[in-house]
Amino acid sequence: MPRYKLTIAYDGTDFCGWQRQVTGQGPDEPDASEAGPGELRTVQGVLRRVVARVVREPVVVKGASRTDAGVHARGQVAAFTCSGDAAEGTGWPSERGTERLARAINGKLPPDVCVVGVEDVTRPPGVDAFDPVGDCTSKAYSYTIHALETGEGSLGVRPVFDRRSVTLVWERLDVEAMNRAARHLVGEHDFVAFAAAGHGRLTTVRTILSCAVTDLGEREGGRRVRLDVAGTGFLYNMVRIIAGTLVEVGRGRTRAEGVPAIIAGRERAAAGPTLGPEGLCLEWVRY
Repeated sequence: MPRYKLTIAYDGTDFCGWQRQVTGQGPDEPDASEAGPGELRTVQGVLRRVVARVVREPVVVKGASRTDAGVHARGQVAAFTCSGDAAEGTGWPSERGTERLARAINGKLPPDVCVVGVEDVTRPPGVDAFDPVGDCTSKAYSYTIHALETGEGSLGVRPVFDRRSVTLVWERLDVEAMNRAARHLVGEHDFVAFAAAGHGRLTTVRTILSCAVTDLGEREGGRRVRLDVAGTGFLYNMVRIIAGTLVEVGRGRTRAEGVPAIIAGRERAAAGPTLGPEGLCLEWVRY
């Protein structure tokens, strides 16, 4: 049975996150590109319906990262298995090709989600199937901030055209200090201070492979600042709390040299606030 790996981009603003959420009873409608009866509008739910329509059979679409409501992605990864019997008129036999599959899916998806790559990851019998979660070795997120001046002479101009993908901060940020703080996060640490309550993980030890803050320059009346962080795995809200902590450093409210003490103290209250979802984007997942 063919198995396909999808790389997906989406604007998360109008989605209730990645994971399908069923709220009540209702008939399944595999030809619907929006949320079906009894479920919220999620990326997984929409994708599952569209893929089922294309391959003409029910499918399970499993994703690599359960992004929250409002969070975006450029490189989310998901996979599904279908039948490959062309004579039955269902499934998607490997010989049809992945480009045709991508076009068929994208032709039915809504404008805020798109499949940007398809790979045939079918494995021989007896070999475990490709798992978007279990086979993942690392992933990366970005967090984009629009820092506005509020002093004398400032008009308080806010971004308009990309407002759905940036978080507003109403003061200048010290990017150099933020970068000094970010370097303290690299390596294997217990990141419980950077995890939301109820994270549900047996261990809060994670490895950050890289963490850096870049000044992207002036744009739409403010200064654009971007955090890029890559790791072997992340806790619930971890990147948004890291971003909030680095913003506090940029504001001068927290010392960059104080980050190791925050990690060692293991207290959520010592880290910064959880910033909003709109600035967060899943950039890539590697295997």
